[in-house]
Amino acid sequence: MIKRVLAVMSARNLEFLRDRSTLGWNIFLPVLLVLGLGLIFSGDGRPMYKVAVLQDAAEISLEAHPFLTTRYVQFFSVNDPEDAVRKIGRHKIDMLIQLQPSTRYWVNPDSPKGYILERLLLQADPDIERAEVSGEAVRYVDWLLPGILGMNMMFSCLFGVGYVVVRYRKNGFLKRLNATPLRPIEFIVAQVLSRLILIMAVTMFVYAGTQYFIGFRMQGSLLTLFLVALTGSVSLISLGLLVAARVSSEELAGGILNMLTWPMMLVSGVWFSLEGTHPIIQQLAKIFPLTLILESARAVMLDGATLAQVMPQLGTLLVMSGIFLLIGATAFSWQND
Repeated sequence: MIKRVLAVMSARNLEFLRDRSTLGWNIFLPVLLVLGLGLIFSGDGRPMYKVAVLQDAAEISLEAHPFLTTRYVQFFSVNDPEDAVRKIGRHKIDMLIQLQPSTRYWVNPDSPKGYILERLLLQADPDIERAEVSGEAVRYVDWLLPGILGMNMMFSCLFGVGYVVVRYRKNGFLKRLNATPLRPIEFIVAQVLSRLILIMAVTMFVYAGTQYFIGFRMQGSLLTLFLVALTGSVSLISLGLLVAARVSSEELAGGILNMLTWPMMLVSGVWFSLEGTHPIIQQLAKIFPLTLILESARAVMLDGATLAQVMPQLGTLLVMSGIFLLIGATAFSWQND
């Protein structure tokens, strides 16, 4: 029995080591993720809070106010008070401080981080004036819901399509389909429609259930939100099919899909806003479909954006989908290379 176990184990180890593409991804994927996260979240003592300082100058003088020396708080300058206050209400910024001509601050009363910052600020300056956030404050759970739904869509679309197609190729199912009149583009369209129906049904069920039991802010049209989810799902499914166009190893497919999903989950705004981070990071985040999906969904749900207002994001997602599908159909292989 022991010999048989060792023989099978040895054979599997040799199979893994001989698959150079899989071996390479298992070695380099963690390294690339660490390097990427180190670049995005670099710096000593990662800040836990984001505080905007209302001033024209880019550099903030620490001597201007004792609160500015607080550790683990990221202070950055802004010059548009209305935009900054709106971002406080949307949990993109935790607090706004004005130092000149008078000292006062804005905070979202429904923000847990804002509550902690307010306590710290009042310890440093008990006489500072408190200004109310204009408009209805948004709960953090209202801001978070689109991110959770978008993340679920991302994993379901990418792994539910890309990983499955690779498994079809590996076990010879695609090779048998190749003997039929079915063309690659027809197979790809069928996969898109199948996964699209499933993911939209699941997403609508989850949204309806959470809305019934918890109740979320919904300022815009449900039809517009549905079109955002539909367009975003098509884009993510198309990306999954692009990954699976020629890959025949499930391990390699898993590595590539993880390489796509982890950056999107971290920099697309699922859990937190990138407000205050380096502008290059904010621009790079816009190349991911999930970033456009979440921006559009939050605009509809929290700000009541119309279809015309989110059309630039939806148009970009449609262009991405077309490019992914075109490349995927062109490079598609029915059998292992």
